[in-house]
Amino acid sequence: MDRRWLASLVEAMEQAARPEVRNVPCDISLISAAAAHLARPAPTFAHCGSAYSLRN
Repeated sequence: MDRRWLASLVEAMEQAARPEVRNVPCDISLISAAAAHLARPAPTFAHCGSAYSLRN
């Protein structure tokens, strides 16, 4: 099992948690785009099962 993705995720989260990064204001268009994305219904994948099947 390759765990490089987990190490990259932890590194990105640690970088984002640094005070000098957290103190930079976020672009309002990014916040609006994220809110619009999260407001959409989640896909069901009912026609073919999970999008993350090991059989794909």
